[in-house]
Amino acid sequence: MYKIEAYTIPELVEKGCLRYAERPALGWVGKEALRYSDVEVLSRKVAALLGLLGTKPGARVALLSENRPDWGVAYFGISRAGAVAVPILTDFTPEQISNILEHSESHALIVSKRLLPKVQGEEKKRVVLTLEDLEIHSGQAKPSKEALEKAAETFASPKVLADDLAAVVYTSGTTGRSKGVMLSHRNIIFDAEACRLFVIPRRTDRFLSILPLAHTYEFTIGFIIPMMHGSSVHYMDRPPTATALLPALKAVRPTFVLSVPLVMEKIYRSQVKPTLEAMGVWKFKSLRPLLEYVAGIKLKKTFGGKVRFFGIGGAPLSADTEDFLQHAHFPYSIGYGLTECAPMVAGNRPGRVVAHTTGYAATGVEMRIGDKRPDTGEGEIQVRGANVTSGYYKDPEKTKEIFTDDGWYRTGDLGWMDEKGRVTVRGRLKTMILGSSGENIYPEEIEAVLNGSPIVAESLVYGDEDGLTALVHIKPEVLEELVARFKDGIDEAEEAASRLGHRMEERLSHAEKAAAHALEKIRKEANGRLAAFSRIHRVELQVEPFEKTPKQSIKRFLYPKKK
Repeated sequence: MYKIEAYTIPELVEKGCLRYAERPALGWVGKEALRYSDVEVLSRKVAALLGLLGTKPGARVALLSENRPDWGVAYFGISRAGAVAVPILTDFTPEQISNILEHSESHALIVSKRLLPKVQGEEKKRVVLTLEDLEIHSGQAKPSKEALEKAAETFASPKVLADDLAAVVYTSGTTGRSKGVMLSHRNIIFDAEACRLFVIPRRTDRFLSILPLAHTYEFTIGFIIPMMHGSSVHYMDRPPTATALLPALKAVRPTFVLSVPLVMEKIYRSQVKPTLEAMGVWKFKSLRPLLEYVAGIKLKKTFGGKVRFFGIGGAPLSADTEDFLQHAHFPYSIGYGLTECAPMVAGNRPGRVVAHTTGYAATGVEMRIGDKRPDTGEGEIQVRGANVTSGYYKDPEKTKEIFTDDGWYRTGDLGWMDEKGRVTVRGRLKTMILGSSGENIYPEEIEAVLNGSPIVAESLVYGDEDGLTALVHIKPEVLEELVARFKDGIDEAEEAASRLGHRMEERLSHAEKAAAHALEKIRKEANGRLAAFSRIHRVELQVEPFEKTPKQSIKRFLYPKKK
C-alpha cells in the first residue's frame, strides 16, 4: 500500500504502476492477466485518444460495458484525460441509456461491442468508441496509428485536483427516476482508504468480480481498493449463474468475493439448509453447532477454499442465513453504504461481525441518528465525511433535500446506534409503515420472516386501509406443481360440466384450493413469529418474479400497482 497524497485516480494509476509493475492486475478467469504496467500504458493510450478526439478536461465520457479488464483500463483512461466518467449499468434500457447520455451531456461514449446495439444512433450525437479495440463509430476521423502512438508516448495528464468531479453515477433511485450522483476524486479515494478498518487486501489477494462495476459497491471495494494494494481482479466472460460461477471459483480460488445477500441466501436455503435438515442427527440440538461448522467448511471449499473475505452489502441479509454463517464461522463481512457516500459508510471485518448489526463507521466517517425516538432510540441515519457527495448533477432542489441544515447527509435509512458506536440498519424511511397505534413497522423485517418459508422465493409487504398485505412469489418448483394441479382441476371441471351440465365457474378447482391454502398457511406461520402490530392481514400471490435493481433489490415503487 502506498500513500495517495493528491487524492486523485490518475495518481493511483501512476503510483500503482511504479510499485506493482510486474504483478497481475486485471484479467479474465483462466487467462493471463494484464500487469499493472500494462494497465498504465493502455489507460494512457485511452486518455491520449480521447484528447485527440477533442475531449477536454471536465467533459463527460460515458462507459457502458459488462465487467471485463478493459472496463478498468477505460475508466482510468477517462480519469487521466481529466474527464468525468459516467458509468452506466448494462441493465438499463436503450431509452434510459439515451436519457443518461443526454442529461450528463456526455461528449463521448465507450461501449462494448455486445452492447453497441443498445446505443444505435448515438454516433450522430457524440463520439462513440468500442471498448475492445477503441474503434470509432461516428463521423469523426480516426487518428492514424502513428499519431495515436506518438500522442500516447508524449501524453501528460492535465492537472487533476482532489475536489474535481471524477464521476457522475446514475442509480435506479427509489422513485423510478435516475439521479446523477456527483463523486469527486477525493470522495472515491478517501472512501477506499477509510475502508481499511474492515477491508485489508494484500498484493497476493485474488478478487473474483461478480457484481456490476458501474455500481459503486463493486467499483470502490472490488476495483479501486485492490488496485491500491497490488491485488489482482478476475472477471467472468458470462453472467455469474451457478453453472458458470462454480468453474470460475475453482479456477481463481479467490480470497475476496463481494456479493449481494440474495446469492448467499439462495445457497443456504436451496442447498445447505435442506441437506442439514435431512440428516437424522439434526434432531439433536446439541449437535447442530458441529454440523453447521462442518457445513461451513464445505461451503468455503465451494468458493474455492481460500476465501478470507466474503463481503455482503446492498440490502439486508436475512436473519436465518446470517445465523448459519455465524455458526459456520464463515469469513463474511456486512457492509452498509450508499452511492452518495462513494459508497461505504459502515461495516466490520470477518470474525468481528455481531449478528444482525451493521458495524462501525469507516475511518474518518461520522454517523449519527437524527430525529431520534426517545422510546426506541431509532431515527434516520445521517453521515458526514469526505466521502459524501456534493449532490445530484444539475438538480439543486434534490441536492438541498438530502442535507440537514448543519450539513449532514440524510441517508433515508432508519436505524439505531449502541453505546459502542455500532449501527444497526432497520429499513428505509420511505418504506416504513406507521401502525395504528404509532408503531414503526419495517416491511423488510416482515419480508425476512416470509422469505424463511421453504416455499417462498421472495416477498414484498405494503400497507393499505385494511392493514398489511404481502405479495408472495412462490418458488418456481412449487409454483409448477400448483399450475399442474390447477390444469388438472380445470380438466376435471370441464368434464363435470359436460357430464352434469353445470357451469365450470361454479366449481372451485383443487389447485385453487391448494393455492389459497398455501398462502393462508404462509400468513399464519409468519404471524406466529411477528409482533401483533406487524401481523399480515392478507397474502396475495405474485406470479412473476419481482422486478429488481442491478443490486437485486425489489423495485418497490412498481408495487402494488403492478401485480
